[in-house]
Amino acid sequence: MEQIQSFLPIILLFLVMYLFLIRPQMKKAKQEKQFAAQLKKGDKVITNGGIHGRVLELNDDGTCLIECGAGKIKFERAAISMEKTAKINAPEKVKK
Repeated sequence: MEQIQSFLPIILLFLVMYLFLIRPQMKKAKQEKQFAAQLKKGDKVITNGGIHGRVLELNDDGTCLIECGAGKIKFERAAISMEKTAKINAPEKVKK
């Protein structure tokens, strides 16, 4: 019984790490993967590097062609920021 009590803090530490660190990160990674899969032609996007553009073409190899001010650029779908893109595509709030 004493051996179990000596390992209890270590077990609780791993449980807390899983609940507060690993699980939320896995959930966010799943959401980002789903977001990248749902992209379609014509979507306005922002890359992680801050480039604003519009999706012109989606390829099966995980890349997409984006039209921006500098021309057409090829990016990985994973390079498109989910949070920043959601902000520019969100409906604007009406000011009173």
